[in-house]
Amino acid sequence: MNTTYFWPTKSQVAPAPTHAISTRLASLLVVATALGDYLFWHEQAGINVLVYMIFLVGAHLALLPGYAPVRRTAGFWVAVVGCLVSGGLVAWYGSAAAGWAALASGLLLVGLVNQPALRLVGSAVGTGLVGMLPAVALVVSSLRAPKGLDGKLRRGWFYGRLLGLPLLALVVFQTLFAVANPQYGALSARLWAVLGNWLGELLAAVSVPHLLFLLLCGVAAAGALVAVPVHFFLDQESRFGELVRRQRDRVASFGVRQPHFGHSARGPLDLRKEWLAAVVSFGLLNALLLVVNAVDINWLWFGFAPAPGFDLTQFVHEGTYVLIFSILLAVGIMLWFFRRNLNFYQRGLPALRWGATLWVVQNVVLAVSVGLRNYYYIAYTGLAYKRIGVYGFLFLTLFGLGTVLLKIWQQRSAFSLVRLNSWAAYAVLLLLAAGNWEIWIAEYNLQARFPRLDIGFLLTMPPRVLPVVAAREALLDRAKELVEEGPDGYFHAITPEAAHAKLRERLSGFRAEYARRNWQSRTGAATLAFDELGNGHE
Repeated sequence: MNTTYFWPTKSQVAPAPTHAISTRLASLLVVATALGDYLFWHEQAGINVLVYMIFLVGAHLALLPGYAPVRRTAGFWVAVVGCLVSGGLVAWYGSAAAGWAALASGLLLVGLVNQPALRLVGSAVGTGLVGMLPAVALVVSSLRAPKGLDGKLRRGWFYGRLLGLPLLALVVFQTLFAVANPQYGALSARLWAVLGNWLGELLAAVSVPHLLFLLLCGVAAAGALVAVPVHFFLDQESRFGELVRRQRDRVASFGVRQPHFGHSARGPLDLRKEWLAAVVSFGLLNALLLVVNAVDINWLWFGFAPAPGFDLTQFVHEGTYVLIFSILLAVGIMLWFFRRNLNFYQRGLPALRWGATLWVVQNVVLAVSVGLRNYYYIAYTGLAYKRIGVYGFLFLTLFGLGTVLLKIWQQRSAFSLVRLNSWAAYAVLLLLAAGNWEIWIAEYNLQARFPRLDIGFLLTMPPRVLPVVAAREALLDRAKELVEEGPDGYFHAITPEAAHAKLRERLSGFRAEYARRNWQSRTGAATLAFDELGNGHE
């Protein structure tokens, strides 16, 4: 028998790739690192965020091939628009809300590029965050020394060891001669002083914090541009569907996926008992909520006026939070009852659906009452960030109640509700970033009708509100009470003279500080405020 062995030649063995990333990606990483250092080192958020967002979007569009699946998803293009819009809002306002919106948009874009099939905003943002470490590891493992550098390093190490002994002998004898000869010692001391000064200037020119910041820019560039597949969040999402599926497992039948022929604690009427519990719950809660809504409509909706001595702060703060918690609890109860086979109980499903729908409608009325409480607090005491946040949360609550109706009537799953509400939360974040809230707060609060003016709060706002405060400075003399919050968390009264002095100090500080800003840290609204103030108001 003739046996022939075939051995692969060297030409038949595929050579191992020398680089794990493409040349285009490597070039973009270098540019992103240098651009991040140039834009953000010792700079505030401003135009630099918009420039970096434009680069991030352009880099991903350049790296993604035309046939990439992510290009055909709506979420990717929503993230692209969100990056550009939020970057523009940071460049104009420079607000914290715009900064958070830009960060969320960037992570959303990176996460969707990593896993285009993701459906939740939180999953995409989490993928963008988790993917940073493997991306940095891939970039580090792809680094290669230039050709011929290894031989040069070996020769350098050889000559270094060869010259080490003569240099050591030179240092020893130089020290001995300096000790033995005072004249030579003085000359040697001057030489070492000159050398020490030169080394000190050299080390001073090398900024260790700047080098660490440059390294951080490189890490951020790798996390933003290098897509190493992260499947954790996608694997979690794959377990859930958009619709509730009827569960037929664990019964005595071969027609189901997981039959069970043993003793079962569940009786044949357990579904009906669950239905009765749901109907009774919705009936009692609807009756209770009807009384609460009737009281609120009669008290708040028409001609509300707080009585003398009425604690409006407790009325709004504690009452609002409790009512919001009750709405969330109501949503949780509805999700519990409609989680499984009650969605398919045809005999009692219509009554159950209409009872749940009535409860949703009554919770909408309750949310309107919460909004009215917040409105009255604003009308009597002034506008603040938390009051605006309450309206943003109420908007999400109303949207969430609408998605609960989809679950009730279209048999949507809880995952579907989370998906819809996560995108609604992202939209609300962009809307909050788009508002010129500080200007609106200052214009609204600077009215003589309010019994108390928190001038300390207005002066700690971003500088774009200063023209509004300066234009209405005369109100400080007519205000009934001027207060500012102290370090102890309590409000303390201040005199109009002290308020004027604080305003002048804030104006002069802003003029001096903004004139020193580089273009990276400038914003459109602050530039308008600086030009409007000029040098005339003192």
